[in-house]
Amino acid sequence: MEHIPEKSSVIGIGIRSDPERVFFGISSYSGRSTIRCYLHTDLHTSVPPRFHSIISEHPELDLISDLFSGTLDAAIRGTLSSHHTLQLLKETAGVSTLERVVLLETADGSHFFLGPVGIDEGWTISDKVSLIEKVKPLCQKFGLSEKVTILSGGRLDDVGRHPAVDRSLADAELVARLSGGVHRGILIEEAVKDSGFIVAPDGVSGNLIFRTLLFLGRGRSYGAPVLNIPKIFVDTSRVNPNYLHALNLADNLIELSFLKKSSI
Repeated sequence: MEHIPEKSSVIGIGIRSDPERVFFGISSYSGRSTIRCYLHTDLHTSVPPRFHSIISEHPELDLISDLFSGTLDAAIRGTLSSHHTLQLLKETAGVSTLERVVLLETADGSHFFLGPVGIDEGWTISDKVSLIEKVKPLCQKFGLSEKVTILSGGRLDDVGRHPAVDRSLADAELVARLSGGVHRGILIEEAVKDSGFIVAPDGVSGNLIFRTLLFLGRGRSYGAPVLNIPKIFVDTSRVNPNYLHALNLADNLIELSFLKKSSI
């Protein structure tokens, strides 16, 4: 029988702006972890008593340092700067790029992982194949379909309409063959019906899909875990309306990490 560790895990969340919005969103958190908030010194706000606080001139640095020292079991970017935080994360982890996927929910309740979602991520065939292999255990963990859909820049019969579309179709076809996924062209509306992971043509289109669903389509984001570092880091948009979902995602990732270690 699998057991959750008795010792409370610790999740850190960064706050450089809109502290009241962050606190309101996570106020209903009922998970097992202790929450530590990393706030910039310019923020003059009261931290709710149930949360621990770290006041710092460099909350990005302190959050990531505590994550890699083992003080934190997981970290959430929250409203910290994307560029500065992710650059520090890459430097500390010793990687040249990050591999992120975001867990999304549509307005009608369909759940799936989407990637790549960073504008500098997922530009090569090998990038996409690597991402697919890393996401498979997450699909299993969260009870999602193990079917992977690879998207491209047109329908399958659009070959010849434009060189960029032809290249996108060919690349997606190769990714599908190498990974065991299914190439569905541009038909994302079909992919959400049965796929646990949807692979965008590149990081720019992935980011646009994410933002369109979240901010225009009344969808929901649970955050984007980074898959190619040895620590649990959940990336979030600074304008995310609610960080409770990211906390719950981090909790589940901590449990998954523990169960993986206990099975070795």
